[in-house]
Amino acid sequence: MTENHHDDSAIAGFGEKLVVASLNKRRSYPFDLRPDAAIRARIAAQLDLLELRKLRFHGSLQPMGRHDWMLEASLGATVVQPCAITLDPVTTRIDEKVQRRFIADLPAPEGLEVEMPEDDSQEPLGTVIDIGAIALEALALALPAFVRKPDAALGMEGRMAAAPQGAEPLSDARPKPFAALAALRDKLGTKGEGQ
Repeated sequence: MTENHHDDSAIAGFGEKLVVASLNKRRSYPFDLRPDAAIRARIAAQLDLLELRKLRFHGSLQPMGRHDWMLEASLGATVVQPCAITLDPVTTRIDEKVQRRFIADLPAPEGLEVEMPEDDSQEPLGTVIDIGAIALEALALALPAFVRKPDAALGMEGRMAAAPQGAEPLSDARPKPFAALAALRDKLGTKGEGQ
């Protein structure tokens, strides 16, 4: 994305920042980012990961029309996140295709309520295209929102197969709020009929 959008997410020393004014419209710009362990540790800390074991972001930036640019890349990563139930480490492999189109004359949204565009690969062309920041954003978007160990699922009887230390597993004896709401609805319905 552009420099303005990614000041907060930039990791020093990770990826190229291409100055748009100096780009040659007759050639493409290949890139292949493979951060070392120190940079991967900083990325992991920024994205609240337990560990980022591998990360590769490779592709090219190509001219598109007279003023616009297209970035096409492949993102590959191995991430370790805490299980949402037990907090134990869970490893996930990510493989994603990434496409961004930087449009020089993209109209700015008008009004207070902004609708999400149908094509979310388009964004305004700024003065700088930050390849490292695009890689970080793509990784953040690709991360699973809810990771769970295979043996930490809710069982058929409503019992937790694995609960965090000190937490009480769910059981049939626990209150069921939706059942109570259904009973209240039925009771109110019966009163209405009797009046």
